[in-house]
Amino acid sequence: MQEQNSFEDRYARGDIPWDLGRVDANLVELVEHKPVPPCRALDVGCGTGDNAIWLAGHAFDVTGVDISPLAIEIARRKAIEHGVGSGFLVADFLKARIDDSPFGLVFDRGCFHSLDLPEQRELFVRNVSRHLGKEGLWLSLIASRDAPQRDPGPPRLSCLEVAAAVEPFFEILSLVSGHLDSNRPDPIRCWVCVMRKRALD
Repeated sequence: MQEQNSFEDRYARGDIPWDLGRVDANLVELVEHKPVPPCRALDVGCGTGDNAIWLAGHAFDVTGVDISPLAIEIARRKAIEHGVGSGFLVADFLKARIDDSPFGLVFDRGCFHSLDLPEQRELFVRNVSRHLGKEGLWLSLIASRDAPQRDPGPPRLSCLEVAAAVEPFFEILSLVSGHLDSNRPDPIRCWVCVMRKRALD
């Protein structure tokens, strides 16, 4: 509840530097150049909905979830304005089961790296795996420990921390150094990690 209140306060104040007001370029790159065909998609930590709305505009059946009710309220208004049918839910992804699963694609822009404890990261990874169908894809944008820490700035993970957390459940298809798309002239370095769900016995 404390985490939810913290994000709610920041959305109320407009203190949301992670909110681009547009789709993230890393998501566009994956969908258009991999390419990823339209499917059911889940946007975890969707914020005010720009990425989910973009996916919906490209024929994806999208569900966006966020811990902040205010963010979801804004996302729903944006979806109506854009004339798309994205569904938005208030949910804590570490605890919730999203009814529309299985999904073919999960996207998170900075949710995974926000978890401080290895056991929280393991729970997040397990939950992504549970929500994906056979050979489903997960695109995660994770602030990189190779870049200097900003104050304030997002939590950061090393390549080893990312791999150790995800590999029991996912095959890493691509783990490259990139940048979190940003409206700032000096975007934060991140890991752009594309993973495929393992077939577990």
